[in-house]
Amino acid sequence: MKTWKKIVIIGAGHVGSHCALSLVYTGEADEIVLIDIDREKSAGQAKDISDAAAGLGNAVKVYAGDYADAQDASVMIMAAGRSRRPGETRLDMLDDSVRMIQDIIPRIKESGFHGFFISISNPADVICEYVRRAVGFDRTKAFSTGTSLDTFRLYKYISQATGYSTQSIQGFCMGEHGDSHVPIYSRVTLNGKSFMELREERPDTIGKIDLEQMEKDIKWEGFAEVEGKGCTEFGIAAVASKLVKAIFHDQKLIWPVSVALEGEYGEENVAAGVPCVIGKDGVEEILEVALTEEEEARFHQSCSVIRSFLERAEKVR
Repeated sequence: MKTWKKIVIIGAGHVGSHCALSLVYTGEADEIVLIDIDREKSAGQAKDISDAAAGLGNAVKVYAGDYADAQDASVMIMAAGRSRRPGETRLDMLDDSVRMIQDIIPRIKESGFHGFFISISNPADVICEYVRRAVGFDRTKAFSTGTSLDTFRLYKYISQATGYSTQSIQGFCMGEHGDSHVPIYSRVTLNGKSFMELREERPDTIGKIDLEQMEKDIKWEGFAEVEGKGCTEFGIAAVASKLVKAIFHDQKLIWPVSVALEGEYGEENVAAGVPCVIGKDGVEEILEVALTEEEEARFHQSCSVIRSFLERAEKVR
């Protein structure tokens, strides 16, 4: 018998609404509930998204609801929060985000929700882990999109620099979804061919790619989007639907998400982006891959940044 796929999205702004729309386009939900402090806005978004579903011939039910609707939901997506302002880092949003989350946490607890919790709200690594600890979610069922979007951007820039399709690029970023994230170039391959080996073999073309500049471009991407349009929304919505699909279809997808670490990579008391296996049980495995000395040092530094802000989050009132 087909399992009913119900998804609750907290926050009906740019990110939450586009998560819903992406799920409609991919057909990965039977029922989508939008929860927002502005009930009129969430109702309007739901009607608009329902129009799109009707045009696609998708029978998904989309409506504005409240936290009671989360009791029997399979997935909850946390997309609440204000947009990042021009010039801000994601970590600059911490205090405002934590205060907002403090109002939401008791409502999640009271709802009886027991499904998978996927958090997008920035700063992503910190907010997800803050909620996970407060609610008491198991780390396998509560994780953030983490460095997923950074990884999308890594693929894009490598594709632009090499001319090869993003479909042929494998790799990931680790650490914070933010300025300290680490592109793991040593593990990037192009359908099995090491990117670093290609750089050595083709010094006049791929070897001339400036990796430091590429990393700066990846980091600047979010700033540029915020400067240009006031938010980021489409890319992260694609990430959310990718993760939902991996869970619903038990894909055993190897993908970087931010999960609480309990000794993996030598880190504890922190949540950071690492490659994981995503399937019907959520984060089913954390893959520990060999890193270069530089990558390992930078990853630990990134974890230190996240850990310091987790400690700060606990003091926000």
